[in-house]
Amino acid sequence: MGSVFLPHLHTGWHVDQAIVTEKERLVIVRFGKDTDKECMLMDEILYSIAEKVRNFAVIYLCDTTEVPDFNEMYELDDPMTLMFFYKNKHMMCDFGTGNNNKMNFNIDDEQELIDIIEVIFRGARKNKGLVVSPYDYNDRRVRD
Repeated sequence: MGSVFLPHLHTGWHVDQAIVTEKERLVIVRFGKDTDKECMLMDEILYSIAEKVRNFAVIYLCDTTEVPDFNEMYELDDPMTLMFFYKNKHMMCDFGTGNNNKMNFNIDDEQELIDIIEVIFRGARKNKGLVVSPYDYNDRRVRD
């Protein structure tokens, strides 16, 4: 139900504009299929934290079946992918999974996700292109 309340980007142009025009806050884009279970779970968490992070982050959703423009460029092969951008720059985060370009796993703890977003935002403001997540998800990915 959270996906109903979060802004959707319906074209590649809208995705580009969301990333390019935001000058102060971190832009978070959830790529995936709106009807996918993993996306729905992440959308609920994103909706629940949207108000708490609104001063330093803005959250958008993009259905990859409706907007396939970025599927190849960002390698959006996973059911759900979170990507982070700051001042038109792709922000990378080391989650311990080996993939620093995106978050392609769910987090069910609101505060954990807020902490990650905050670390990425702080790193972005210091012009760091890669930050280290406050949590290591290496063993979580092995168990899933």
